[in-house]
Amino acid sequence: MTVSLHPDRFHDLPIRDFAPDDGTRTPPAAGSVAWRLALDYDAKHDFAQLWQTFLDTVDPGGIRALVIGPWWHGGYVPVAATVAAVAADAERLPALEALFLGDVTYDECEISWMEMGDVTPLLTAFPGLTELTVRGGTDLSLQPVRHDRLTALRFEAGGLPARVVRAVAGSELPALERLTLWLGVDEYGGDATIDDLGPFLDGARLPSLRHLGLANSEFQDEIASAVAHAPVVARLESLDLSMGVLSDEGAAALLEGQPLTHLRALDLHHHYLSEELQQRLTESLPGVALDLSEAEDPDEDEDDGDRYVAVAE
Repeated sequence: MTVSLHPDRFHDLPIRDFAPDDGTRTPPAAGSVAWRLALDYDAKHDFAQLWQTFLDTVDPGGIRALVIGPWWHGGYVPVAATVAAVAADAERLPALEALFLGDVTYDECEISWMEMGDVTPLLTAFPGLTELTVRGGTDLSLQPVRHDRLTALRFEAGGLPARVVRAVAGSELPALERLTLWLGVDEYGGDATIDDLGPFLDGARLPSLRHLGLANSEFQDEIASAVAHAPVVARLESLDLSMGVLSDEGAAALLEGQPLTHLRALDLHHHYLSEELQQRLTESLPGVALDLSEAEDPDEDEDDGDRYVAVAE
């Protein structure tokens, strides 16, 4: 699996690509769409210029959602200047509720080639933000923060650094309802361990959490075994353990652990489960929306490296 398509909606709004108006079209109301800003490979301007043109064209006071695509042209550059530009204009964006940093497909840049940096300013500069998605893991960092309004946080990476996982765990996010982490693989910087996930499984620091995604992991069985007895599960509405190398061992642990019948949805897509375990899950969770799509060959040898997560490079 690769990240191959751009979403057409974000924050329950249609995504609109921003292009400097040539005067022939009436732009939509600032808050009626999620605005996507991206540079073409052969763009003649940099992101800072695009950003200022955007703020001069669209009423910044009404903007509710932003989607940032490729911020480079020619060669890849770190995201730091882009983060700084957006954060510096926070006072001009009082209505901003949602931000997606890194809406980049594999044909624009592989996920683990994207040059990231510290994304903490996006949270500290926008206390009214309710949703943040960040794609890309190389050199990604985050400092523990307190944010009282954030309800959805999502990190997508082929290798999510442990320092980011620990920073999320160390943050105070009392309103957070949805948390998704694509952990990735060690080869691309995904060095988190099961111990780093303990605060999420305990759930004490995330009192509002209703959805937990610990996905795209090469230790998915270990995660499933921990989830089977995790206190947070009893109050979740949905659980995502997809995209990793989940095998019969992990699935059996889920079945033998605490009840999961209260869940509305359990996402296990991209897995290495035998038909027998798939059948057991289906029969044991009749009222749960269970995603067992993208079944890989369970006979692939894990020790020989034949099993792979859905998104790595």
